[in-house]
Amino acid sequence: MKRALTIVASVATATALLVPGGSSSAAPQVPQAAPQAPSYTPPAPVWGACTSQRLIDAGAQCAMLEVPLSYAKPKGRKIQIAISRVLHTDPDYKGMIAANPGGPGGSGLGMARLGAAIPNGVGAKYDWYGFDPRGVGSSTPSLSCNPDYKGAGYDRPNYVPTKQKNLKWWQRVTKKYAKACSRSDAKVLLRHMHTTDVARDLDSLRKAVGAPKLNYYGFSYGTYLGQVYATLFPKKVGRFVWDGVLNADRAFYLSNVDQNIQFDKNINHYFRWLAQNDAVYGLGTNGKKIRKGYYRLLRKLDKQPAADGRLGPDELGDVLLSAGYYVYDWASIGAAYAKLVKTGDGADLIDMYAGPGDDNGFAVYNAVQCTDAVWPNWKKTQADAWRVHRKHPFLTWGNTWYNAPCLNWPAPSRKAIDVSGKKVKSRILMIAETNDAATVFSGAVATRKAFRTSFLIEGVGGTTHSGSLSGIACTDNLIASYLDTGVLPPRRKHKRSDLKCDPVPPPAAAVSTRGAGPLTTDDRMPADLRRLLLEAQSTGR
Repeated sequence: MKRALTIVASVATATALLVPGGSSSAAPQVPQAAPQAPSYTPPAPVWGACTSQRLIDAGAQCAMLEVPLSYAKPKGRKIQIAISRVLHTDPDYKGMIAANPGGPGGSGLGMARLGAAIPNGVGAKYDWYGFDPRGVGSSTPSLSCNPDYKGAGYDRPNYVPTKQKNLKWWQRVTKKYAKACSRSDAKVLLRHMHTTDVARDLDSLRKAVGAPKLNYYGFSYGTYLGQVYATLFPKKVGRFVWDGVLNADRAFYLSNVDQNIQFDKNINHYFRWLAQNDAVYGLGTNGKKIRKGYYRLLRKLDKQPAADGRLGPDELGDVLLSAGYYVYDWASIGAAYAKLVKTGDGADLIDMYAGPGDDNGFAVYNAVQCTDAVWPNWKKTQADAWRVHRKHPFLTWGNTWYNAPCLNWPAPSRKAIDVSGKKVKSRILMIAETNDAATVFSGAVATRKAFRTSFLIEGVGGTTHSGSLSGIACTDNLIASYLDTGVLPPRRKHKRSDLKCDPVPPPAAAVSTRGAGPLTTDDRMPADLRRLLLEAQSTGR
């Protein structure tokens, strides 16, 4: 889960359409729909070549999975889910495993390549499946509302609505975005974008490939998708890995409030790191003073934007938000920020801001979050925003406006599904860092309690969200062992984590790391796959 008022364009690894040919092989509230739905078995996918060069290089195949628009009417209208796979190469075959990078709204076709990042060759024992969830990317229909959404452009007022005209501007623009979604060519999807629908699509994928159980690796929102799947299909749960664990009881409005608080704390961690590296960045040796300088700079940019008028306070906050999410880009952001502070040149920072683009991810993010659970009215939203902003101003109002389309969303919200792990027998492995801001650590602890077969690894003191397979042997080797054997150590009897590991370490400070990618030294993922994860999670803040 992530919140930045930036519409992120899909990366190349996320695009993988089927080339035909090849063979087949194995707002207002409405009541929550009953977990039961009529049975549906999809036709076998027809596998063919992918169009993504990286998937082609990985030996992947692509196809379209036919599923019902509404599982309550399995014989009714069908939609297509874009899927990809990389087949096992080790004769010690463990079965199929699907992976989701998060969002909601993130493209996951590239996740079929994840197996190569699992230590000790264990990934080669699985058939790895990636997929674009309904409405996303190459799935059809694909949801888009307004690629020219002014809330993600460069000509927008300060997030913090201290002026009445700013408040009215954001209310008007976010309302227009929601209205535009009602005119989308894919508006038929809007009442069928719940996580329960996506979970049933996952089970259709399981059926389509003939697997008795689903194995699954989910990041960020993907952990919530895994929880919903386990609630609906507890007997079909195989080996599940959840990294960056969302608290289902706080989905989704309250989880955003949690983010506002923790991101503010995390940016302080980053400012302290900059202070510790004053010899490189020259911003001073006191993190509190660097923070004060940041807010002075926001006020200055509000009056006179940098980078030819494109870098205002909103854009600067959106770029630095990444530093609150992960340590991967700390050095490159630090170099660009120091350049702005010392010379007034914001070109490097504005290059890091995605700006307007294909809003598919943002549209799907809203379509899921605005309807999956009850969303409060403006009176409560505004009161909560000002209350939290007074102490934690870094993200609060930007996050509020990012989610404001939910206040006027053209499909009804409903009571969230009651997630439960009581009927799950299989062991589940969870990973979270102590200071994860996108999915706060208390949520991982709460999920551990709800799923009594789970085992929680804590990256102690870390601030990185969904950072597994970054080269931390303590974490990554247990992931590999679990996927290989299905065995996890016994749970501890306390209500905290079960295993304490090192967090993802910050990079070495550097004057410039442009083009270096979001890698730690020992990252097991290719840079492009790690970036796919980060961009998928940026659709949801």
